[in-house]
Parts: sequence; structure tokens; C-alpha cells
Amino acid sequence: MQTPLPAPSDGDKTDQAAIMLMLAYVEAECRRLGADAAARYAAMAASLLPGRGAPPGSTLH
Repeated sequence: MQTPLPAPSDGDKTDQAAIMLMLAYVEAECRRLGADAAARYAAMAASLLPGRGAPPGSTLH
């Protein structure tokens, strides 16, 4: 029998949103510098986070 995971707190949600924004920034900067492989890794890392959604207004290319 598995124990259910606790619901994420507001602090956890804020931390995840901050990480998503940082990864979006890293991805954009990597693309700007021509480091496409690094940009793909940043996008992959963002896709592995729980929730898998970027905060409103951010873009993951």
C-alpha cells in the first residue's frame, strides 16, 4: 500500500515557478548564443519538473 504524497505548499509552488522561469531564461540565452543542444537540455529539464507547465507568460522554446 502506497502512502499518498502531501499536497504541495505555496512555498513549493513558488519554488517550482522560479525554477521554471530560470530554465526558460537559460534556454533562451543558450539559443541566443547558438548553443542549441544546451537549450534542448534546459527544455528537457523543465519538462521533467512536476506539473510540467511553465508559469503564465513564460515560454519554453
